[in-house]
Amino acid sequence: MEVALTPLEFARRARALYGAREAVVDGALRFTYAQLFDRCDRFSSALQMLGVKPGDRIAYIAPNTHAQLESFYAVPQIGAVLVPVNYRLSPEEFVYIINHSGATVVCAHEDYLDCLDTIRPQVPGVRHFIALEGRRPDDRRWLDYESLVREASADFAKPEIGELDLLTINYTSGTTSRPKGVMITHRNAYMNIVGTLIHMPMRITDRYLWTLPMFHANGWTFTWTVTAVGAAHICLRKVDPAKMFELIRGERVSMLCAAPTVLIGIANAPAEIRANAPKGVRVVTGGAAPAAATIERIEGELGWTITHIYGLTETAPFITVCEPRPEHEALSAGARAVIKARQGVELITSGELLVADENGRPVPHDGSTVGEITVRGNAVMKGYYNDPEATAVAMRGGFFHSGDAAVVHPDGYVDIRDRLKDVIISGGENISSVEVEGVLLRHPVVQEAAVVGMPDEKWGEAPHAFIVFKAGASATPEDLRAFMREHLAHFKCPHSFNPVTDLPKTATGKIQKFVLRGRRSAISAQ
Repeated sequence: MEVALTPLEFARRARALYGAREAVVDGALRFTYAQLFDRCDRFSSALQMLGVKPGDRIAYIAPNTHAQLESFYAVPQIGAVLVPVNYRLSPEEFVYIINHSGATVVCAHEDYLDCLDTIRPQVPGVRHFIALEGRRPDDRRWLDYESLVREASADFAKPEIGELDLLTINYTSGTTSRPKGVMITHRNAYMNIVGTLIHMPMRITDRYLWTLPMFHANGWTFTWTVTAVGAAHICLRKVDPAKMFELIRGERVSMLCAAPTVLIGIANAPAEIRANAPKGVRVVTGGAAPAAATIERIEGELGWTITHIYGLTETAPFITVCEPRPEHEALSAGARAVIKARQGVELITSGELLVADENGRPVPHDGSTVGEITVRGNAVMKGYYNDPEATAVAMRGGFFHSGDAAVVHPDGYVDIRDRLKDVIISGGENISSVEVEGVLLRHPVVQEAAVVGMPDEKWGEAPHAFIVFKAGASATPEDLRAFMREHLAHFKCPHSFNPVTDLPKTATGKIQKFVLRGRRSAISAQ
């Protein structure tokens, strides 16, 4: 009587219960769940006719379109492995991921067809290239996705799916080295979906806006979570505040996920764009530490509710949630936002989380002793694809090591202080760049901020800040320094404030601090 724990079970249930309900909105296109799964079945059949077998890897390079969403069902239900690729990478990185994963089929949105044509000789293992949109009629090198879906039968061979089989290979950002292929099993994703629905419940009436890239840790598994409850997927191909608010109003959006950089865009959107925004929208944020000031502003001005989660691609991805408690309601909005900015507590399904010192012992719950976040449980990846050495390092001692430095407060809530590699040690004192950034973001003219450590003759290392000011606003270094010293210990204050037009980020919204260190070195050398 055992049935494999797989997201495909949620698809089976949705087929039976929600066939007539609206499943997908993508511009002018609208599909019911019956139509969505018919399309998925037909593409599964087409892939099998092209020779795809269980275990084969199928790479996708596309924004949040209906075709990208369909890949999360059409590919795994024939036992193949989906490789959702970050579409903002360079051609060289496309080559590496396609070759490293061993992908035999590449499906791409029209924006990437020309790029892929230039690298065809470098990816000899690819047997078929499929244009999800925009195939030129006279170009026989590309198969047309819609034609394949239209012409294929809905019948396909259904292999046995094991819960420990690979579901996806998701490549990490690779900001300082080659990206690693995170192997996520059907069981990993299933557990994350169940945990998500326990802690962040969704209903059949929900309408979910795709502001988060689907390639990012499988859209934090919302590619399957939304379907599990028969809610609607509202596709958004490019994050733009004006378009977001238009869809939130027009499509009656009730929930979305957003990295902190998107939250900042929401909070600082022009008043005329934010006008008449519906209240009660539920926002899940993660991917980097959000600023308490941003949370306070969105909840106060828009009447939305923000839930902060934490996880990694390697943990499928959620391992903590900033769980609201009754005692938080008695706090002021500002104090409540400070708590909401913490990473929180374990999900019921995510396994054991331990903030450990360098000897693997749990740190005291004093809100000040820093350790590394480690975790073990059913959400942790199978390993890094074709990289046993990196897998062994990450999984040492029976726990997955996150590389994130955190403290634990007396109430058990985890609070990240930095990436271990980004902690600034100045004059023997540890400085959390996240803490300094949080104070900077409370300044009324600061829109974004990043703090990095740089060599210092006197202190060994010192913090330096990079700041994006709000449109039409500015502040002098003296003003900023005075503000910081009012709210922060003096030794933690940045030694310089460098205004920039934007901060370098990965496609998932994480600031690339190694780039900023290089900029600061260049400034110092002048």
